[in-house]
Amino acid sequence: MQAAPRPEQSFKDLFDALAAQLETVLRGKRRAVHLSLVALFSEGHLLIEDVPGVGKTSLAKAIARSIGGSWRRVQFTPDLLPSDVTGVSVWDRTRGDFEFRPGGVFANVVLADEINRASPKTQSALLEAMEERQVTVDTQTYKLPRPFLVIATQNPVELEGTYPLPEAQLDRFLLRLRIGYPDRDAEIAILDTQGVDAITAEELDQVTNPETVAAWIHELGRVHVATELQGYIVDLVEATRHHRDLMLGVSPRGALALQRASRALAASVGRSYVVPDDVKALAPAVLEHRLVLSSEAMMRGVDPGDVLTSILDAVPVPTNRAG
Repeated sequence: MQAAPRPEQSFKDLFDALAAQLETVLRGKRRAVHLSLVALFSEGHLLIEDVPGVGKTSLAKAIARSIGGSWRRVQFTPDLLPSDVTGVSVWDRTRGDFEFRPGGVFANVVLADEINRASPKTQSALLEAMEERQVTVDTQTYKLPRPFLVIATQNPVELEGTYPLPEAQLDRFLLRLRIGYPDRDAEIAILDTQGVDAITAEELDQVTNPETVAAWIHELGRVHVATELQGYIVDLVEATRHHRDLMLGVSPRGALALQRASRALAASVGRSYVVPDDVKALAPAVLEHRLVLSSEAMMRGVDPGDVLTSILDAVPVPTNRAG
């Protein structure tokens, strides 16, 4: 049974308060902040593909602090074991029984840093946790806390000693984003605040609590998506499955992800219904990492983003307002 959201605070007010606070840590990156919160309230996971030093760790810590939740960082390395992620049962000589010791995944916000540096076996340890929000160890199932958000990072430049994420793993991420370097004014502001008055993620105020976040996640399922808009989402993903430059298109999980994210985005601006612009705005972050180019397209240097843009341009947009 979900706890009811606080009636004195609308979802838009809560979203704006969280966004404003996160932007004090991640300066000049409003879109990245908003997409991160969309992932949180869509009960999805976030893949950040970017170079080191742009604020990925600070973002994860700031989200956890702002919602009053727990957070853990798991540094993915080639020698990391699956049990380091999920946990392990150890023999307790005093009790004469096995005792479960939770791994790094047991937190509201989990930073899987440089996820592509771990072996595929260790990467796969996250699959059940990300999809089912539970962990099974020695036939025993343990529920993960709610909300549960995995923020995984990978460096797209340094590829030596890395293991590319398989399609099944990528499909578990609701959104993929690139934070990018700040603009000139934002970077000057970053330099200016680094001193005795600098605010760290640990010093942020708690804006809400995990119970309220979980309740709003449940409530956002009521945001209206018109039948015509659902047809538009299906037409988009169907077009990816038959595009000549794609070997693999978007799965039904991707279509569900786009609808969930669109609901959260619509509610974040105070609407109780989704419009086509919500879907189009989120399509690159939700769908692009789920596309697999054909070998011929890769030889021609085709970019998945360009393919998705062409699909968005070609698929007719519903004309009736989805209210």
